[in-house]
Amino acid sequence: MSSIIGRKIGMTQLYSEDGRAVPVTVLEAGPCPVVGKRTTAQHGYEALQIAWGEIREKVMSKPRIGQFKKVGQPVKRRVREVPVMDGLEVGGAVTVERFTIGAKVDVTGISKGRGFAGVVRRHHFSGGDNAHGCKTKKQPGSIGASAYPSRVIKGKKLPGQMGNKQITVKNLKVIGIDLAENLIWVKGAVPGHTNAWVMIKSAPNGGKGGQ
Repeated sequence: MSSIIGRKIGMTQLYSEDGRAVPVTVLEAGPCPVVGKRTTAQHGYEALQIAWGEIREKVMSKPRIGQFKKVGQPVKRRVREVPVMDGLEVGGAVTVERFTIGAKVDVTGISKGRGFAGVVRRHHFSGGDNAHGCKTKKQPGSIGASAYPSRVIKGKKLPGQMGNKQITVKNLKVIGIDLAENLIWVKGAVPGHTNAWVMIKSAPNGGKGGQ
């Protein structure tokens, strides 16, 4: 299973051989240098630490700067632990070459933040009647019980922050790969705004189902 960090460039469309328009998201992925390794003997589990994203050294903590200098790599913005990949050790790098056209991937990102929203916008409530005298046009209605349990049950759909949550879209098909520009085209949409960071992983078992 391959994993790589990148960013969302935006959406466009490609045309298939039969002339159908296919919506795709363009992702810039890697290259991600391997800056650390976790071993069972020392840490109790096995994993690789990969890094991505340019950042000024002065805004990073000294321990993080020391980690990169130890392996002779420039300081990066993000460091993530991923499962061990064949042929990769500290000093190597993960690139889009590890992915193939037609394969399925899972893409994780942070959805767009929409701020504080009511139940009509956040949960698609229908609201009250749009008529004279209606006083419940955008109110959620009754949310609790009186005698028992005399409280609001957890998990009720109520107003609150909308978006800005980690979301994983599974089994997206890889439509194209540009090795020179480190780009991956995937069919469909992925969470996040333009330039938002994303995590791309090979779908387990080849990604049965999905798009």
